[in-house]
Amino acid sequence: MLDDHLRRHDGVVTLKQALECGLSVSAVQRRVQSGHWQRYAQGVYHVNDQPFTIASRIRAAVWSYGDPAVASGLAAAWWHQLTDTAPDVVEVTVPRKSHGRARPGTRVRRRDLKAADVVERRGLQVTSLDLTALEAAVGRAGGPAIMDTALQRHTELPHLWGAQVRNKGRYGSPRARILLQGARDGARSQAERLFLQLLKTHNISGWTANHRVGDYVVDVAFVTPKIVVEIDGWAFHTDPERFEKDRRRQNALILMGWQVLRFTWRDLVERPDAVIAELKRVISARS
Repeated sequence: MLDDHLRRHDGVVTLKQALECGLSVSAVQRRVQSGHWQRYAQGVYHVNDQPFTIASRIRAAVWSYGDPAVASGLAAAWWHQLTDTAPDVVEVTVPRKSHGRARPGTRVRRRDLKAADVVERRGLQVTSLDLTALEAAVGRAGGPAIMDTALQRHTELPHLWGAQVRNKGRYGSPRARILLQGARDGARSQAERLFLQLLKTHNISGWTANHRVGDYVVDVAFVTPKIVVEIDGWAFHTDPERFEKDRRRQNALILMGWQVLRFTWRDLVERPDAVIAELKRVISARS
């Protein structure tokens, strides 16, 4: 039983689990003293004959806070495979009335989660995919890409809205609402407004919005250097038919001698300076 548990749980075991597998307290102590088990926190161990992976670190961190603890934030996003970026600090959510200090390598959030917002994945309690997508999208190390990934592969907007409504007062709730409102219409119109505002803020002139080029009306055109800027919304709105249509449009513009730049809503929100720098380089090169 113990070997099976360790295989399924990234080499991590709690004292309670070890006792349930038939070990005694003294047997656990012997394994620690011999160096076969490494003590991660009080009552949480990792066996040395298995690698201490990212999953091991997150699991051990969550289990170190006891049975009610739940992985949340970017740790939960990584666990749900919404991102390849593992957090340096594991966020753990515990009930509001829980006591005790945060341990090194962890950040504690004290709040009472509703049952609908907690799931078990691979033997670990984590915030539900929908709540995770909302919270990681507005976190410092996350970003809207996480919500976009969730919508592409795993969930739908009504489910995200449900998690938003159930957790109105949480940190980041207002920004999450803005993201959801943008996602509802693909954020394309909002992205166009953001881009035009960026052009004005950086005193970039010589452009025309909604300019006709051949059979197409492009989002923004710099007529003299023949540069077209096309603005995309959220990736989850892009189906194969739309993808093919956009590529045919782009190829036609290139054949007419125009250079085409494409920016997404996420580009404009997350890296506006890089967008402007790229645009300026192209304008300079074609002037």
